Amino acid sequence: MSLNLRAYQTAAINGIYNYFEVENGNPLVVIPTAGGKSLVMASFIEGVLKSYPDQRILIVTHVRELIEQNYAELLKLWPQAPAGIYSAGLKKREIRAQILFAGIQSIHKHVYDVQQCDLVLIDEAHLIPRSSNTMYRRFLDGLKRLNPMLKVIGLTATPYRLDSGRLHEGEEAIFTDIAYEVTVRELIDDHYLSPLISKRMATELDVSEVGTRGGEFIAKDLEAAIDQDAITQSAVNEIFTYATNRKSWLIFCAGVDHAYHVRDAVRARGVTCETIVGDTPSAQREAIIQDFKAGRIQCLTNANVLTTGFNAPAVDLIAMLRPTKSAGLYVQIVGRGCRLAPGKTDCLVLDFAGNIARHGPIDAIKPKTPKAGEDGEAPTKACPDCNSIVHAAVRECPDCGHLFPEPQIKIEARASNLDILSGGPPEWVPVTQVNYARHEKPGKPPSLRVDYQCGLNSHSEWVCLEHDGYARQKAATWWANRAPGKGLPKRVDEALALTQGLKCPSQIAVKPNGGFVQIVGARF
Repeated sequence: MSLNLRAYQTAAINGIYNYFEVENGNPLVVIPTAGGKSLVMASFIEGVLKSYPDQRILIVTHVRELIEQNYAELLKLWPQAPAGIYSAGLKKREIRAQILFAGIQSIHKHVYDVQQCDLVLIDEAHLIPRSSNTMYRRFLDGLKRLNPMLKVIGLTATPYRLDSGRLHEGEEAIFTDIAYEVTVRELIDDHYLSPLISKRMATELDVSEVGTRGGEFIAKDLEAAIDQDAITQSAVNEIFTYATNRKSWLIFCAGVDHAYHVRDAVRARGVTCETIVGDTPSAQREAIIQDFKAGRIQCLTNANVLTTGFNAPAVDLIAMLRPTKSAGLYVQIVGRGCRLAPGKTDCLVLDFAGNIARHGPIDAIKPKTPKAGEDGEAPTKACPDCNSIVHAAVRECPDCGHLFPEPQIKIEARASNLDILSGGPPEWVPVTQVNYARHEKPGKPPSLRVDYQCGLNSHSEWVCLEHDGYARQKAATWWANRAPGKGLPKRVDEALALTQGLKCPSQIAVKPNGGFVQIVGARF
């Protein structure tokens, strides 16, 4: 079956091939949630085996739904593909398949049963822990002992770990480079993803007394601070205020009990609502999700399960009642609303948790490495009567019996807007790397895509060498600044052949401009 790939999907596949022509590392491909990573993988795999029929390919993740999804996408594209699944959760152990889709939990101890493997694709690569002693690390090391020429490719929507910096940086990094990256902003602007709008709510969750461990809020303390009836009722009241015309609601909660309590509050107002948590039986979970996708259930609450691998295109309202210090988790949560669906014009993000303020717009994330001292327990406080030092969450002093006041809901006078997509004044940002590629857009001449890596962020611009009028004039100015004295290329391919000789700016100026971030200046 032949499928028409979008221009950026083709560019992602070409980016992998181009990378291996000049490098021997383990590259990443970064495509936002709902951008079609499964199709990119399927097309890439089909192309590899049609060119190199003796290759053995392994696709690994630790999300069961993604194993099924990726396998189905390949068979839809290539029904005769020599593919199989190895997953205890799916009750399949087809370990000899030439194309093997596997769960890392099931396969990591079976390196020698896998035997020869030439290429490993790791889906949702951001979920690999930092530690060198992990299932992934041990498994890959074993495969490399069998085949030192093994190639490893990571795919993700968030090229940084949940608790640290970028995936391809640091001494213990599995990945070495980014072969291709396309941003949420680009796909929204090109109408491949749903627009996002956001609100910071009048009800704000107070997590000032919740400690941090491993770069994230301590789970039990977080739920204890948030799972209070007054807070739940106030938040659900606000959801109903904004959700009048919304058809499919997804609510992220701080824990299992919290998810059920929010569900009950939604039901009490006459809206169909169910809950999915980690312990929800598989059959029940699948039935709930199917009813939700079909519109028979309007609202789903969940605790830490409906992020990676959950695909419900109709979701047009996301409520974040779960604060997180994880930039990756925040992006994954919001990404559940990015898919297009009939009748859907945008997705409304209701942020009770302060996540947008904490991390910034999802297209301008600056993930932080945990600071010293953030791995301990919750903060402490002093009893005003006896000066005993007690845990911050304690409500009664164990030494004198003093009763601390109950935590208060922080309520503003009114709700305020807080952009889920980037805005604000222009700023100069340092450039650490520049990449060039050919960009195709249906019905338009090709352009030269220029990607600037600026620390943890990337920004792009398009140089329209093959266009007419002002676009061509602008391209001429751009080229003259970077290749003084050299003639202006007439074609993008000609320009690509000359990029090695171009001057690279030390800084670029970026400025919000309507629905995207515009590059408005460069310093050399």
